[in-house]
Amino acid sequence: MGRRLAKIVMALAFLGALSGCIERQFFYPDRTAYTTPAQFGLRSEDIWIPGPGGSRLHGWWLPAQGPARGTVLHLHGNAANISSHLPLVAWLPGAGFNLLTFDYRGFGESSGGEPTLDGVVDDSLAALRWLRQKPGADPQRMVVLGQSLGGATALRTMAQDAAGVKLLIVDCGFSSYRGIARDAVRGSWLRWVAPAALLALPGTAADPVTAARSLKVPLLVMHSSDDAVVPMAHGQAIYAAAPEPKQWLEVQHTQHVDGLTHEAVRQQVIAAMLRALRTD
Repeated sequence: MGRRLAKIVMALAFLGALSGCIERQFFYPDRTAYTTPAQFGLRSEDIWIPGPGGSRLHGWWLPAQGPARGTVLHLHGNAANISSHLPLVAWLPGAGFNLLTFDYRGFGESSGGEPTLDGVVDDSLAALRWLRQKPGADPQRMVVLGQSLGGATALRTMAQDAAGVKLLIVDCGFSSYRGIARDAVRGSWLRWVAPAALLALPGTAADPVTAARSLKVPLLVMHSSDDAVVPMAHGQAIYAAAPEPKQWLEVQHTQHVDGLTHEAVRQQVIAAMLRALRTD
């Protein structure tokens, strides 16, 4: 009986440790400088956004080349920092759009401690507030582009504050925190203990797909049919949940968030932005 009890205690301790760290598995930040705006021939300004709790969020302001058609707020994925994600969006200034890309707390040069799923939403709201005050950025002509984790975060951000945003683009975003975690452990031994550990993650009320149902901004959902990181079913669930107006863009023969590296896909995204911004 004592040995059995010891095994139960050990199992509970393991589950507790797993539950405590499972949210951290959504984030893989670092401070390595992978690229710079200058490498893409872009003018840039290092900016600092006042974040929650006295944190400072580092970002790059990249003005449009020529008259600005609008301003894009970029919410990046869960790894590295803005310098590794810049190649996915560095084409936007050349297409006539101002670009703000920034690092969540704990990423790159940003302070504020370790990132959390709720915390990156707060950081994104802070970036949106900063952007509305930025000279040269029309606060009534904004687009929010979220990729992967940034797509999930963008949905929750827009459900809280979408003033001035004319289009939300979700690129390979996931619909549910617990759902994507289950997908990640499917096929491994962790699937047997995951149900208990997943209870530590935000529930249905905080899910991106729940936020999608309350959107009051036009939505473009784009997803790779070959995405091995976030299955396309997540993008389809987001699209199905969102009210009109909305658009679905299935990107063929690309991997996770690789769609915007292809010129044909970029042109479709530009067209969607210009329709939403009612400009030419």
